[in-house]
Amino acid sequence: MNLPVVVIGVGNPFRRDDGAGPAVIERLGRADLTGVDLAESDGEPAALITLWEQRRLAVVVDALHTHRAPAGYVHRRLMSHRPLGPGGSAGSHAMDLGDAVALARELDRLPDRMLLLGIEVADTGYGIGLTPAVASAVDRVVEHIVAAVRDIAAGGRTVRGPSA
Repeated sequence: MNLPVVVIGVGNPFRRDDGAGPAVIERLGRADLTGVDLAESDGEPAALITLWEQRRLAVVVDALHTHRAPAGYVHRRLMSHRPLGPGGSAGSHAMDLGDAVALARELDRLPDRMLLLGIEVADTGYGIGLTPAVASAVDRVVEHIVAAVRDIAAGGRTVRGPSA
């Protein structure tokens, strides 16, 4: 039987908005979530795979810079067993998240379900602190994750994304 839920915040809090993933984890740490492991990652594929393998659900929160949406927009993607494709990370990660998913697929080490919540960023320069739009998105993502985890714990099966 697979382990319960893991929420992984990917990013670097010393690169402004790229710290969105770790900020989500920090805030979730104050919530009373049972059966949920919280983890931060710099995006290294082997570490990500170790965190999400044998899980019923893995939620991965990462900063994205797609140039197609305003800062603070929350992209939602239920992960399939195919690569995500090129480009999307804020630039401080060694590999694209899609590469880690593709590798995990090849190694048969994907979780039962995976949800990527990507927060569109404005500033990934050196420094600490999130821009206002990204900080607001972090709040929405935290609320969504808390609600989704509680729904799953109550027997729910739907994983929905937060509103943009």
